[in-house]
Order: sequence, then C-alpha cells, then structure tokens
Amino acid sequence: MPDSALPYDVIVVGGGVNGAGVARDAAGRGARVLLLEQGDLAHGTSSASTKLIHGGLRYLEHYEFGLVREALKERETLWSIAPHIIWPLRFVLPYRDGLRPRWLLRLGLFLYDHIGGRRKLPATRSIDLTRHVAGEPLQPQYVKAFEYSDGWVDDARLVVLNARDAADKGARVRTHTRAESLRVENGLWVVEGSDDRGHSYRFTGKSLVNAAGPAVLDLLARASAPPDYKMRLVRGSHIVVRRKFQHNYAYFFQLPDGRIFFGIPYERDFTLIGTTDLDHDGPLTDVHASADEIAYLCEGASLYFREPVIPADVVWTYSGVRPLIEDGSGRPEAATRGYRIDLDLEEGAPLLTIYGGKITSYRHVAEHAVDDLARHIPALSGKRWTAKAPLPGGDFPTSSAAVLKAEYKLAHPFLTAATVDRIVKAYGTDARQWLGKAEDWDALGGEIAHGLSAAEVAWMIEREWARDSEDILWRRSKLGLLFGDEDVAKLAAWLEAKPPVALPD
Repeated sequence: MPDSALPYDVIVVGGGVNGAGVARDAAGRGARVLLLEQGDLAHGTSSASTKLIHGGLRYLEHYEFGLVREALKERETLWSIAPHIIWPLRFVLPYRDGLRPRWLLRLGLFLYDHIGGRRKLPATRSIDLTRHVAGEPLQPQYVKAFEYSDGWVDDARLVVLNARDAADKGARVRTHTRAESLRVENGLWVVEGSDDRGHSYRFTGKSLVNAAGPAVLDLLARASAPPDYKMRLVRGSHIVVRRKFQHNYAYFFQLPDGRIFFGIPYERDFTLIGTTDLDHDGPLTDVHASADEIAYLCEGASLYFREPVIPADVVWTYSGVRPLIEDGSGRPEAATRGYRIDLDLEEGAPLLTIYGGKITSYRHVAEHAVDDLARHIPALSGKRWTAKAPLPGGDFPTSSAAVLKAEYKLAHPFLTAATVDRIVKAYGTDARQWLGKAEDWDALGGEIAHGLSAAEVAWMIEREWARDSEDILWRRSKLGLLFGDEDVAKLAAWLEAKPPVALPD
C-alpha cells in the first residue's frame, strides 16, 4: 500500500550512524525525509564499535593523515553537542621493549596532539607507571608509558538520538521495514518494502541515500545500480570481563604481532577489551566472536595485566562487521577506515551511496552527503547546522554533567548513585521529561530491576523505537550486563502486558 501521496525529498535506507546522521541533517535543512531500517536502529555495526570518539592513533602508521585529522577535528565537536553520551577519556600507552620504539610513539602522539585542532582536551605526557595509578594492575616490567586524550561514546544511543532529532524535525522513521526493491519511475525513486508484521509498502522519493553499511553492495544490487567501489568486510570482536582496575584510565596496548587493542572501563563494573580484525565471509545476520578471537584477546590482555584474563572470565562478547573500501591491503587492520561518497543520477533521480567510514566522522560524512544532494534537491536549501546544535538531551555545557547528576539526585533521592550516573549518561536533560517530580518508584510505574523503571521503558518505546527486551537491554542501555534470567523474564512480561504508564508531572 502507498505510504503517502507526496514523494519524500530524501529516502534514507539504513538506520546506522551514517543513515541516522543524514536523516537528521536533511530534516534540519527543511527536507521531507524518510528513514528506513530493516531491523532496530543501530542493530548492526553501529552498536558494535569499540565505543570511541577518536582520531585513530594507529592509522598514522598507515599514513592516513587526512583521515586522522578529520576525525580529530570532529572529536571535540561531537563532545560539545552530546556531552551526555560522549565524554573525555585519558588513555595510557605502556612502552613495551622490542616493539615500536619510544621515539616513534612520542612522535606519533605529538602529531596526534597537533594536527586536529585540539582545544579543550589535555595534551600527551610521559608517565612513570611505578608511581601512576594506571601502573597498579599491570605487570611490573611495564615502567614507562604515555598518557593521551581521546573520547568515549555510547554508540547505539548516538544513533538513536540522531534519529530522534530527525523525527523531531519532521522526518519519518520506520524501523523493521526492509527495502525489497528500488527503481526509478518518472524521475522518482520507488521503494517497495515490507515490515516484520507482513505489511507491504510503497514509498516514492526525489532522491535515495544508500547508508546500508556492510550491506551497501546488496542494496545497490536491489536498485540495479553498479557499485563504484569494492568492499572488504572485516569483523571486529570484543570481550567484556569483570572490572580489572579501579581507576578511570583506559589502556592502549601493543601486541607482538604488530596489532593494538584497548582495555577500557565499561559500565562502572566491567572492562571492555578489543578489538580483533578478521575478514568476514559469513552472513551479516550471524556475526559473533569465535573461540579463537576470545582466546586471542584474553592472551593479549594477559601480557599486560598482573591478573591473567581467561575465557571463563568473559561475561559478554559482541562483534560487528566493518564495511571497508577494498584498497589492496594485505592485513585487515591495514585496510583504510576512510569513506567515499558517490552520487549518481539514475534517470535524473539522485542516488547517493556512502562507502566505508568510522563512527567519529559520521556527522561530517552526513554533512558532506547532504551538501551533495542539495545541488539536486531544492528542499535542501538550508545552511549547515549540525556542528552547533545539541543532540536531544545534550543542551548543557561539557563541564556540567556533575551538576546535572546532583540535580537528579536531589530531586529523586530514591535513585542510587549508579542509576543517576546511568540516566545522565543516557538521556542528559531529557530525563527530566520522564522523571518528572517522582519521589519514589511508584511514581515511575515501579522498578523492573536494577534501576530500570516502567516510565523509562515507556520512554524508550514511545520516543526511541524500542520494541523488545534486546532493544532495551543491549542498545537503549547496557543493563543486559546486570539483568539475570528472572529480571529479563520480568521485563518481557511487562512488555507483553504493556500496562499504560503516565509519565509523571
């Protein structure tokens, strides 16, 4: 059945970070936008990153100076528009004898500090691990290290909040709707699709954006459009273990095989370790960490931590497939993390395809894409705007997160410090809308488990397109790390009953 009598100005296919970013930018410039995602928002690669807003220190080794410079410029821009889900993180890079020489590490970090216009983040410094708190959990042979700045991001929420802002600006967001066929008729793109409930739809648009990530070539095939680039699909896997250290520094570790990986404080009680780089040739619907990858990450971490990491310590794993442009690199980790934007006029109807990219550059990629479309779509006449406008809930200074936490704790004393911290880092100022003046759990419809209230779940469903327990526990939050089987069953029962919840005054 038709979706609307009027064609959209822009149809975006793909609800990952690039697709949501394009939808937000285009809607904010005045266009009529439709965003289609075949699953949940961020259900693929965009929720399976290492959770970093960074320039990519290791990309300097591959001479990708332009890529690093662009990402470093975006680092503080993104922090300023989303200080709830993005925050600074200091990394410790221990020197390991026999690997990269100390002078080379210092040179790389000097470039990292200066090529990207760093303004607010502190600079690199040398540290003595025998005196620095970051040395305590490490083996005693690690004595010298460097400390430098990058940023952390809740990647899945970054996608959701971009989609939220797009919808607030008039875009239509349809999840669980697959674009089955795409063709041009009478100068318009016709997209025929179906949802997971068996309904069929027909959408028309003046332009089409292919932001399908790892499925970019598959979508082009459905549109009978030849690809401009070959893609290399590379799987990155991560493990999560119980907290290995009590401080808030992250680690950048080198391995004897030349690769690097991170050890990052995660969700208060855990440590995130990753990532791997392996060519992926299986289906995109079955992406998981292999036993070999888990063992590799455990062995790598055990080279540094005093207390070894073994597979039995792993409480959760996740994997994502990165769509990289095939550049002839031998090893997967050497393949470019750069992106390409290609615009074709299919019978006069623009088809814009985004190849590759990394999460830190998504806003700039979206801006570039919409600029290209604006030359053909008059509705995209508005000026660039996304570098200054906060994402939903991010309308507070980067230095004021502690003030917001104090406000919520004072207004809602029944919330634990851990729950307040989680709420601020997920919703920022938006939490005021569902917390209201609640003085106890009953005012929020009751606590389901671990600080998750019925009112918060209702917000996720009504404003963030969540449908089921997986959406809620692993993408809108990471409470799945804390929920036991009984807790999950309780949430599932609540979702099945869907009792009405009045968001508090």
